[in-house]
Amino acid sequence: MRARMRMLALCLAVGAQTGAQAQAQEMDMAMHHRHAGGAAPATFVASSDRPFARRMDDAMAIMERGMAAAPMTGQPGHDFVTMMLPHHQGAIDMARSVLLDTRDPELRNLALGIIAEQQNEINVMRAWLAHHPDHKEKHP
Repeated sequence: MRARMRMLALCLAVGAQTGAQAQAQEMDMAMHHRHAGGAAPATFVASSDRPFARRMDDAMAIMERGMAAAPMTGQPGHDFVTMMLPHHQGAIDMARSVLLDTRDPELRNLALGIIAEQQNEINVMRAWLAHHPDHKEKHP
């Protein structure tokens, strides 16, 4: 129970960042990626042959590229799902990366939970797309 409370506190602390802080972090990561030697690989591989910061840069770049390439139809439900698929995969990739470098049991548990939850949501979104090939929403 105590470990669960600490994990909840960690999640709340991480989630408490302001929008400005998150935007500043994104800009820092983008700048680091530009200076770190170029384009990210086509797919993410969690391997200790690259430093953690580079793996995170690669995961972010792949995620952003996937979100930008998501097929958009102008239908909010469809567009939300197609953009969330690479977003969730990016979270999985980042979690796999941190597992290579940390032995902290709380962080490992958090990363493993992220992998399981995000993969489940990816499966749900893929199933939704398969069941709604001609999805059309009414706009209010």
